[in-house]
Amino acid sequence: MRAPIGLRISTLRKALGISQAGLARSVEVSPSYLNLIEANKRQVGGSLLQRIAAELGVPIDELTGEAEHRLIHELVEAFADPVLAGSGMGMEDARALVATQPQMAQLIARLYRAYTAAAANTDAYADRLQADPLLSQILHQVLSGITAVRASAEILEDVSDLSQQERGRFIGSITRETRGLTAVAQNLIGQFDQASTVSRTGSVRRELDDMIFAAHNYFADLEDRAAEIRQVLDTEGPLTEATIVGVLEKGHGITVKRASATPSARPYSYDRATRTLWFRNTTPQSTRQFQMVRLAAELTSDDALTAAASVPLLTSPEARERARRYLSSYIAGAVLFPYEQFRDDAERLRYDIEALSEIYNASFEQIAHRLVTLRREGAEGVPFGFLRADPAGRLTKHFPLPGLLLPHTGHACPLWAIYTAFRSSGQIVRQVAQFSDGSRFLFVAKAVSRRSSGFADQILPHAILLVTDILHADRTVYTAGLNINDPTADVPVGPTCRLCIRSKCASRQEEPFMPHEAALH
Repeated sequence: MRAPIGLRISTLRKALGISQAGLARSVEVSPSYLNLIEANKRQVGGSLLQRIAAELGVPIDELTGEAEHRLIHELVEAFADPVLAGSGMGMEDARALVATQPQMAQLIARLYRAYTAAAANTDAYADRLQADPLLSQILHQVLSGITAVRASAEILEDVSDLSQQERGRFIGSITRETRGLTAVAQNLIGQFDQASTVSRTGSVRRELDDMIFAAHNYFADLEDRAAEIRQVLDTEGPLTEATIVGVLEKGHGITVKRASATPSARPYSYDRATRTLWFRNTTPQSTRQFQMVRLAAELTSDDALTAAASVPLLTSPEARERARRYLSSYIAGAVLFPYEQFRDDAERLRYDIEALSEIYNASFEQIAHRLVTLRREGAEGVPFGFLRADPAGRLTKHFPLPGLLLPHTGHACPLWAIYTAFRSSGQIVRQVAQFSDGSRFLFVAKAVSRRSSGFADQILPHAILLVTDILHADRTVYTAGLNINDPTADVPVGPTCRLCIRSKCASRQEEPFMPHEAALH
């Protein structure tokens, strides 16, 4: 969604008593060009937007209106729900509500979140009760066990001339049945817990998004903690796998082992009982190093992780636990890719992910993760959002980008580069995507796979997507040869099919839930 950046610049400039000519001179553009920007007739981004923000003494997100973007998108999602689809509310209504009644808009968004969580919870339990044959089998076992216990108990109560041996046999039968009932009951509870866990996933993801968004995905205390861990590693020698293994063994009594298969059948796992960190032989060095540092962060940074995850935005133990896992990975990334050095290298290489991977001996995904966190005030990198998808197209990980509606679950628009990447495995795919409201983004994607451990090993690739607003695209290497000022070559996309109003799109998989909006081609 295009922000009224020009209006914000004009309002702030006038409030500070700066003339249009004076600001134009300070940021090295002509007054006529600045006039077009303030009239929202020219887009502004990259280094020019940074210079304007610096001259006005405000952070860039105050000019781009990132928080308002996200709230507008949440309202659009709510209005698109079948329950509200007949209300006639759409994008323009969301914009007007956020502009005139922001508190009311936030309340609607919160209520819609609560509604979707409750609906998911109801659906999950309904599925269990109506369609799950396992649940029916468990309930049958409960009834059979109760019947057997009742029959034995009635015999003990009604038959007075039982021998001691016979009485002992019936008591033993009751004991066995009640033990079996305990196991069945635990299984039954587990089934309902599983349903409840599935239904809570959406709200937990949203709360984690809220935490990341509120912090601009930058956690200063964790960056400091990472610097301390890095200092410990550096005192032991060069940052190599052997150095990290030595620190884990000497400082924490942890043994690192490699085998053809780990105890958990995953590429890596940690056995707390034996203090052993296992890796499959095929796990690449970059993953081994990252997971070892992540474990060191968990073992040495409990207070920092607890403090960072103890924010009001996280309202459940599940959300706080997921936040701790994310934040421990954040520390590991900050250890392996120190902020200043990494940001300087990223700027020098114009955010060439593969070149950065070569320098830091890291994977494409690890570099992409770290690029998303370069949000230190006064030393920001390009603002990126992040998505990961499996071969079925299901989104398995995402980090929000203000101004872009990233799906929380399910599938994104089938035209996004993250899906195109699967057809060009191992190659970078770039795309300038334009949404129906005119907002434009640069998508950079790549499909990657882990190494096979043998002929029978099924290798499932996944695709990684980095996305940034077109305003910042000229700071990256991926605009080379592209005329980003000409939108006619853009790929017309939507967020997901059900939220997209391009009714005549040949790639549509679902009907839109906003029939009141005008169809766009």
